[in-house]
Amino acid sequence: MGGGVGGILLDSSVILDSTSNDDETATLRTGADYLLRKLRHSNIPTGISYAVGLSEAKYNEGLVPKSFSSGWMNVFVNVDGDDASRNPTGIFIEKLEELPLTVCELNRKSSEGNLVVGYIMKPSREEDFAKRGAFPLNPTQNGLIFLPLTFDLPILTQLKKVEIVIHKATDEISSIERSNSSDCSSKIIYTRGMLELQRCIGELSDCCVIDPFDNIFPIVDRLKIQEILLGLEDLKTESQCKIRGPYYLKVDSFDDLELEQRLCGAKLSLPSIVKPQVACGVADAHSMAIVFKAADFTGLSVPLPAVVQEYVDHSSTLFKFYVLGEKVFYAVKNSTPNADVLKNTAEKNGFKPLLFDSLKSLPTDGNKKPSPKLEEQQDLDIGLVTDAANYLGRVLDLTIFGFDVVIQEGTRDHVIVDVNYLPSFKEVPDEIAIPAFWDAIKMKYLSKKGKNG
Repeated sequence: MGGGVGGILLDSSVILDSTSNDDETATLRTGADYLLRKLRHSNIPTGISYAVGLSEAKYNEGLVPKSFSSGWMNVFVNVDGDDASRNPTGIFIEKLEELPLTVCELNRKSSEGNLVVGYIMKPSREEDFAKRGAFPLNPTQNGLIFLPLTFDLPILTQLKKVEIVIHKATDEISSIERSNSSDCSSKIIYTRGMLELQRCIGELSDCCVIDPFDNIFPIVDRLKIQEILLGLEDLKTESQCKIRGPYYLKVDSFDDLELEQRLCGAKLSLPSIVKPQVACGVADAHSMAIVFKAADFTGLSVPLPAVVQEYVDHSSTLFKFYVLGEKVFYAVKNSTPNADVLKNTAEKNGFKPLLFDSLKSLPTDGNKKPSPKLEEQQDLDIGLVTDAANYLGRVLDLTIFGFDVVIQEGTRDHVIVDVNYLPSFKEVPDEIAIPAFWDAIKMKYLSKKGKNG
C-alpha cells in the first residue's frame, strides 16, 4: 500500500488557452476548471510551471517557476515529439480529462495492493465528498485510488482501468414510468450517460459495482421500502423496545369514496403525512403534505400514486443513521413537532393541509430548539437500531445507505420513517467518516472477490 505521485507540476500551456499570444489577456483553456477542481481535493501537491514573462500578478495561485520544478511530475498537453523527447520525465496528454487517469495508472504501479475506484455523480455531490478528502488520487491508507469517471472520454476505456465503481444513480434518473408492473426496474429511466455506464459495466464481469443498480430500486419506491420494513416484525433482538416502519396505505386516487375507511383499516389516524410513492429522481418526489381532515384528501396536490404514512409523535427529535459497511453512525437533528402542536398551527388556517418540500423546509412550531446532546438521548436504543441496520443491509444488499428514526412518545417504538442511498453522512466528523467510507468500499470488493474466487 502507499506510494503515489509526489507532486504535479502543470506547464502553463496545460491550463492557458494557447490561441492567445498576450500573457495579460490569456484565459483558461476549455476543461481547465474541471482539472483544477479535481486536483484541488486530490491529496497531490499541485503547482503551475511558468516561463519568464508570464504575468505573476494575474496567475499567482500555485505558481512554481520552471527552475523549481525538480522532483515534480511535469505535465504537458498537445506537445509534438521533439518536445516530448526533451522532457523524458514528463506526462504528455492530448486532453485535460486524461490527467487523472494517467496519474491513477502511475499510482497503481507504485504498489501491487493498490485498487482504483472509479466514481461518478453529479458535480455538486462530488464536490461535497471531494472537499472532505473522500476522493484522493493518491492511495488511501487502505490502498484505494479514486478516479473521476467522465463522459468526455470513452467510458469503457476508463472502466477497464478500475476494479471498483461507485455511483449515485438516484441522482441520474431522467423520469419514472408510471406503470402497474410489480417490477420496479421497468419504471426507472436513467440519463443517457448512466445508461451507457450500465451497458459498459455489463461487459466487464470482474468490475465490482457499489452498489449494483438493481439493489437501489427499492430506495426509489417508498411503497417497496414500507414493505421491506414490515420484515422488522420478525427481527430477534434483546431490546425491550420495538423497531418498525410506520403504518401506511398506498393511495392511487384521493377521490376514493372508501378512503377514510381504508385509512382506519391500515391503523391510520389523522393527522397523517402524505408522500409520493416515487422517492427520488423526479422534480416532485419530495412534495408532501400533512392532512388533518379526511375531506381534504380530495384535490390534494401530492403526486399520485402516493403513500399515506402514520404521523408519529416524536418530540421534534429525529435520529439520522448512516451505515458504512459494517459500521453504523448517527446524528441527532431537529424535526417536526408533535401532532397537537401542528393542529394548533393548522387551526389558524382552518385545518387546511400543510404542504411542504421535504428537501427545503419542514413544518415547525415556530420555537426552534437546539438538538439534544447525544449523551442525553437515553431513550435511543442503539443496539436495537444497529440490529435493524444489519437487517436492512442484508435485505437491500447495500454497502452505504442511511435511514431516519423517530422514537414514538409513550410506546418508545423506534420507527424508521425514511431510507436513502449513499447519503453524504456530513454530520459525522471527517476523520471518522472518511476512513470508514474507504474501509466499506474495500471490504465490499474483497467480499465480492472472495465469493467469485
